[in-house]
Amino acid sequence: MRREELPVWEKYLLTVEEAAQYFQIGETKLRRLMEQNPDEAYILINGNRKLIKRHLFEDYLDQCSVI
Repeated sequence: MRREELPVWEKYLLTVEEAAQYFQIGETKLRRLMEQNPDEAYILINGNRKLIKRHLFEDYLDQCSVI
């Protein structure tokens, strides 16, 4: 049985690679943002994997004028 893939805009959590494509931000920049702001609500850590909560990161970007 094949599992269907959700479109990125419907996912709750994004990998750094997915977020980079979706938000048009480089992977290095995203990783740096996550490193510099480890307590931000948009970050979820699952084991050693860091994921981005899409809606919360969108809200974060809405408040930024420069990243």
